[in-house]
Amino acid sequence: MKIWFFLIIVATGGCTTIQAYAQEEQQIMVEESAEVFLEEYSDTFQENFFEGLKQKGIRNYDRAIAYFLECKRMQPNNTVVSFELAKFHLYESQYMLAQEYAIEAIYGEPENYWYAKTLIDVLETGKSPLDNVKQDIPWNDLLLRKNIAEIYFKKARYKTAMEVLHKLREPSQYAYLQSRILDSIAKYENTSTVVKGTETITSNEELRSVEGYRENLKKLLNVESSTVDLLRISKEAMDSYPTQPYFYYANGTALNRMQKFEEALEPLETALDYIIEDVSLQRLIYTELAVAYKALDNMTKANMYLSKIKSGS
Repeated sequence: MKIWFFLIIVATGGCTTIQAYAQEEQQIMVEESAEVFLEEYSDTFQENFFEGLKQKGIRNYDRAIAYFLECKRMQPNNTVVSFELAKFHLYESQYMLAQEYAIEAIYGEPENYWYAKTLIDVLETGKSPLDNVKQDIPWNDLLLRKNIAEIYFKKARYKTAMEVLHKLREPSQYAYLQSRILDSIAKYENTSTVVKGTETITSNEELRSVEGYRENLKKLLNVESSTVDLLRISKEAMDSYPTQPYFYYANGTALNRMQKFEEALEPLETALDYIIEDVSLQRLIYTELAVAYKALDNMTKANMYLSKIKSGS
């Protein structure tokens, strides 16, 4: 188990659960687990695995995929390698390949929450329904179903979460989650929004679709006094749809407005990683990057992004 704990720390990039540990305790755990990992696999596997992580760290996903494919050749049933490949192909918008590797990871370790989350992210980003993969995963595994329901719950997809829990053999184990879902459904069932002066009834799931988040963030971006809400909702949108560049742009803009310029760089640069043929959004991102770098007294970078705005590159 230490091996997998170490790998998941690396693979998830420091997830919330891991962040809860004290820094010193975390470092000891990583070092101990790394020793076990190094004993378990060949030198060639180690070299490829850690080189893949290195390329991932600098966002060179094509090279990272190549290294992990070599790991896959050496260890075909290694679920962590499948998990990494699923995430890389998701970053590259190669949804069918991402789905294939995510399913492999879940099939090898159905009770792993992060494997399930990656699969749901792939399905949602690729606009593919969960029903399409039920026959390919251990759908009757109770903890897998609970994890999937919790993932949809966190995405505010309450009705979908309830459907996932429906007809479980041991529903009492998940009574608390069910009660939270039902409370949320009751709370938001009659959520209403005003659109262009006309009152329309909009479900909470629709409000939290990609377009729902985008429209909400557009409004908040136009109101300087809404920075706190802009930061909160953009973070929620990023967590729900991790490959949408607009959400990272909104998050970086909120951080700039709060004068957290160093923190703003990461989401803004991530937005550029995901952007595809959207010149207007690209210019907005360049503008915010220029603002952040100027505030950090890095005029070389600030001028570089200003020149990109002028050249349209």
